[in-house]
Amino acid sequence: MSLFLIAALPFLGALFPALLIRAGRNAAAASAGFTTFLAFVGLLLNAPAVLRGEVIQARLDWLPGLGLNTNFFLDGLGLLFAGLILGIGLLIILYARFYLSREDPMGQFYTYLLLFQGAMVGIVLSDNILLLLVFWELTSLSSFLLIGYWKHLPEGRQGARMALAVTGSGGLAMIAGMLILGHIVGSYDLTVILQHKEMIQASPLYLPALILILIGAFTKSAQFPFHFWLPHAMAAPTPVSAYLHSATMVKAGLFLMARMWPVLAGTPEWFYIVATTGLITMVLGAVIALFKDDLKALLAFSTVSHLGLITMLLGFGTKIAAVAAVFHIINHATFKAALFMSAGIIDHETHTRDIKRLGGLRFLMPITFTIALIACLSMAGLPPFNGFLSKEMMLEEAFHTSWMGSPYFIPGLAVFAALFSAAYSFRYIVHVFLGPKRHDYPAHPHDPGTGLWLAPAFLVFLVIAIGIGSNHIVGPLVSVAAGAVIGGELPYFSLKLWHGFTPALWMSLAAVTGGLLLLWLHPRLSKMWNAAPRPEAKVIFDSLLGTLTRASRGVTDALHNGSITRYSAIMVAFTIAISLYAYQSGVASEATRAVQQAGALPVIGWICLVSATGFIVLNHRNRLLALVLIGVVGLIVSLSFNYLSAPDLALTQISVEVVTIILMLLALNFLPKETPVESPLAIRARDAVIAIVAGTGVGGLIYALMTRDFSAPSISEFHLANSYKGGGGTNVVNVILVDFRGYDTFGEIIVLGIAALVIYALTEAILGSKVRAYLLNRKPDSPQDGDPHPLMMVVATRVMMPLALMVAAYIFFRGHNLPGGGFIAGLIAAIAMLMQYMASGFSWAAERQKVYYHGIIGSGVLIAAATGMGAWLAGQPFLTSAFGYLHWAPLEEFEWATAALFDLGVFLAVVGAVMLTLESLARLAWQPGMNSEHAMDINPARDDAAKLKEEV
Repeated sequence: MSLFLIAALPFLGALFPALLIRAGRNAAAASAGFTTFLAFVGLLLNAPAVLRGEVIQARLDWLPGLGLNTNFFLDGLGLLFAGLILGIGLLIILYARFYLSREDPMGQFYTYLLLFQGAMVGIVLSDNILLLLVFWELTSLSSFLLIGYWKHLPEGRQGARMALAVTGSGGLAMIAGMLILGHIVGSYDLTVILQHKEMIQASPLYLPALILILIGAFTKSAQFPFHFWLPHAMAAPTPVSAYLHSATMVKAGLFLMARMWPVLAGTPEWFYIVATTGLITMVLGAVIALFKDDLKALLAFSTVSHLGLITMLLGFGTKIAAVAAVFHIINHATFKAALFMSAGIIDHETHTRDIKRLGGLRFLMPITFTIALIACLSMAGLPPFNGFLSKEMMLEEAFHTSWMGSPYFIPGLAVFAALFSAAYSFRYIVHVFLGPKRHDYPAHPHDPGTGLWLAPAFLVFLVIAIGIGSNHIVGPLVSVAAGAVIGGELPYFSLKLWHGFTPALWMSLAAVTGGLLLLWLHPRLSKMWNAAPRPEAKVIFDSLLGTLTRASRGVTDALHNGSITRYSAIMVAFTIAISLYAYQSGVASEATRAVQQAGALPVIGWICLVSATGFIVLNHRNRLLALVLIGVVGLIVSLSFNYLSAPDLALTQISVEVVTIILMLLALNFLPKETPVESPLAIRARDAVIAIVAGTGVGGLIYALMTRDFSAPSISEFHLANSYKGGGGTNVVNVILVDFRGYDTFGEIIVLGIAALVIYALTEAILGSKVRAYLLNRKPDSPQDGDPHPLMMVVATRVMMPLALMVAAYIFFRGHNLPGGGFIAGLIAAIAMLMQYMASGFSWAAERQKVYYHGIIGSGVLIAAATGMGAWLAGQPFLTSAFGYLHWAPLEEFEWATAALFDLGVFLAVVGAVMLTLESLARLAWQPGMNSEHAMDINPARDDAAKLKEEV
């Protein structure tokens, strides 16, 4: 099965549970389980090749120029993590079906779960760090939904926000680190980056990249000092906790450290940052876990401790430590998922997770007791269970590792953490299941149905099987996964229970004995723990978040006061500052081009342009005069384009000017004639100084650019050389718009259509309010002409209508080889129809409208999209055009390009957007149902104000 399909299946499956919930809870669970099972089977089909040492790749170049490619690869490490994600995911889906109550929206739960599952699979299969970053942030968002699934619980909402804030912030740091890494290597593909260890570690950017990447890994895997968010995520339903803590969310950080191990490990910086952080986290989590009375809180801090253990092993930087880390990832996933599920069963049946209210459950819940007993003994590191094997490997590596020259520091703290780990594991067994039966349980305990205990029972079966037959059951998987981590030859290792009387064995015996002693002393130690002052992570987090919120609000209120003038002044002033810095710190070459003599015509045009612009600045409060002057500026600009041999731009500019001036005149009809003076003289003086400095700077920059040559070739040379042979047209501008940069044009027509729809929506809101009545009843500023539809204008526009449409068709069809195209043709056609509305009135034109403008916009976008997707049928990228010559009798042979269909979509989108905007603005002054004789058209004024009021 393709890696693309494996990565996509969870996302596709997320669609079904919410849709099938009407068919019942079983249907929703079955759909979620089926898609996960398909992805798991697809993974297993690729497993034999990976176990043979092959690396399976799937590549799709998306934006190769930016290094953003949709590439996936599957090696031993990816197989291990993807197997855990999908395999334990299947068990969680089964468990959740019987755990969640009827009041819980199960379809929503499975949708969130599969989104999260898909994000995790995407992380472990990604072969592009930019793609990995997308999936990384998606895990933060989807876990936010899962942790806050019980929205009615305040602690659930708080835990979700805390997890999102911590892991999301770490993700931002990681993005920066990954981009630095890609910059060092010159590629964003992981398979390329992993081959350049020497280049990366020799770079001066190695340490910043390392720290930033590790921040992302540490926050995701709850390493000190970011460990506090994980226990607060326990407010989520137990299936979520079991999934996040065993195989997914917190394992993502470990995966990242393991994936980057070949290029980042082996330096003192890596050792002291990673190993020390893991060691502190392992000790801290184990100590706190012993004194937690909530079952899930105990397991949460034990997860923190074991994550620290794996991080410490990866931090050692030795090959055998990396093997031990990979092995413990497997073992921890099995016993920790089983333990969380057993805690959920206890909570489900007794209605409490408080250890102080439990005890004696071995008589009442024998199946649950057996499951929890085996999982706890494995977590404590006792033989013959799998946890014992990886714990022995950890202690052995710790024994041979020194820190800052001390050979006792790491071994001593490792034994100390293992001692507390054994203690809290024993406490889980003794205080929950042993002792006499109680008579004050919140609910009568009993073993649940098969649906709840089957999944954890399967996991504890793996705990036993791996412990007894590790070399045969998981040995090959550990080998290929560890080989992917190491990136070289594997050291000798043996996954067996007995290695003789090694230092690790004596350290383990000391830890187990000490754990039993701590359990005996627990009542007294607990009193001391509760009485001792210690910082509360939640209080610190809330205080820090509150401080940051107040600071950001202060900055925001100071900068964002609603004044566009202030925003523009800050932006332009900042631009001037950085431009001045660049000018002073840079070196400008000597001018290489002589200044040409300007003729009389350009000088006259320049004088008109500057004069009109200056008059706009001086008289901008008179809205009508300012609009007329803007039209003059647009006319001069279009003449300049034509003078500089850019007829396409000239046609576009003049067409846009006509359309926008008409629409703006219509909008100004509803606004006061004068803009009030709101800014004081000092503010206006400040703005004038900023504007003069910025204008002078831009003018100087333009002058410098026009008097110098550039060594780098211009992109225009490529367009000129490939316009005809690549796009089938001699009009380079149009070929750029519909072929080379067709994706940009496609986005622009979508934005244009959205803008028209927004205007329509706003006018719809106004039509349902009192604003329209006010607009219709206002008195005109000056006496109005009593003839809203002059006969000469009516006759002229109706005669010009077919001529204008013919010109639009001519401009459209010639656009690929001569100045023109769909955008200009659309504007000309829109102007032709605008003239009908202006001359004959809105109601007259609306009565003859056969097609809604919404549909015209949609048709244009769909035609453009269909043209682009048609290239896929030929195996070409989106919007790749084809062209050739056709001969249709009795016509002569002519050239035809698929880009013409794309241009048709542009044409329709432009016409629809302009006309919908016109219709929206005109409807403010027109009441549906009024005949053309009394309709309020583009000029809604009436001589008789009373008649206006009566019509409203």
